[in-house]
Amino acid sequence: MRRSSLVAAASVVLMLCASAVYAIDLPGFEVGEVQLKSAGPLAFAPDNVLIVGDPKAATVYAIKVSGTSAKTPKDLSLVIPEDVQVADLVVNPATGNIYVSANQNGHGKLMQVEGDKLVDLPLDKVSHAAAKLANAPEDKVVGEGRRRGNPRDESITDLAYVDSQVIVTGRTVGDAASTVHSISYPFLEQGNAMPIEIYHAAHGRLEDDAPIRTFVPFTINGQPHLLAGFTCTPLVKFPLSAVSKPAAKDKAYRGTTVAELGNHNKPLDMIVYEADGKQYLLMANSARGVMKVSTDDIEREDGLTEPVRGGGVAGQHYETIEGWKGVVQLDKLNDTTAVIITQAEGQPTVLKTVALP
Repeated sequence: MRRSSLVAAASVVLMLCASAVYAIDLPGFEVGEVQLKSAGPLAFAPDNVLIVGDPKAATVYAIKVSGTSAKTPKDLSLVIPEDVQVADLVVNPATGNIYVSANQNGHGKLMQVEGDKLVDLPLDKVSHAAAKLANAPEDKVVGEGRRRGNPRDESITDLAYVDSQVIVTGRTVGDAASTVHSISYPFLEQGNAMPIEIYHAAHGRLEDDAPIRTFVPFTINGQPHLLAGFTCTPLVKFPLSAVSKPAAKDKAYRGTTVAELGNHNKPLDMIVYEADGKQYLLMANSARGVMKVSTDDIEREDGLTEPVRGGGVAGQHYETIEGWKGVVQLDKLNDTTAVIITQAEGQPTVLKTVALP
């Protein structure tokens, strides 16, 4: 394993920026314009504050949005324009309003569902604050062949608000690039960055360079955890108390691999919901459909430590939701309904509401 370039506790350089037509009395928030270099993952904090990741800028924004419900239609179905590349989807749990981050003509933008339309969210005069991540990869294309790409695009792969913190996952500089950032909200203090490693059962080895693709906060034995999906497709749990503290020099935190969900696949988005008195993960994937993953016995201390070869699966049980095709993003609208975005082959991109399975 590589240890020479492990990122120690990377500080998060904080910038106080502008924000909103919607007045808000939060420390560090100002009114002004937000210019997104790119639009990435979304989440919500209290008081109708939308958390937005901008991977190109390696910056996380907190933006005040409307607290008035837009009254989403029961059977919503919207076609998204061809030139709009959707990055993420989120529902404001306080209002039920639906927001989309997208990139169009080389620029990031935010959009909101209003009735049966998807409209741009104005960002020229909004109440906001911002935190810039330290140790983000340089913004340039590197590598050859299948490995050619721009690592800056993975500086922010997912984020969430948990217990007065904004948790951000992504890639940092160095060999051990997979990192979990913990930023105190509302961005008035320096944050921490914890390098992480996992046992990747499909590869049969420990890895510390593949970033988390998507994660959800999840309580286990009364303690907040992150359940994280990685490419090819381990599911790993991390206690928030471990990944949100300053990292020891040259030391990555190793998560517990609770499932191997199959190779040649990338998890795209994930939510937690309850059905028949039990909690499930609902995970959208690039090649293996939407999985309904059981959380039974997920509190066990032992994880996968032996290889799972040939595209096999192990650990948490799951079933594939056969009726959900081409799902790339999803969120829970309420206890019975989800909002999904589909990109089926040869079909337009569609945002719609569906019943939770």
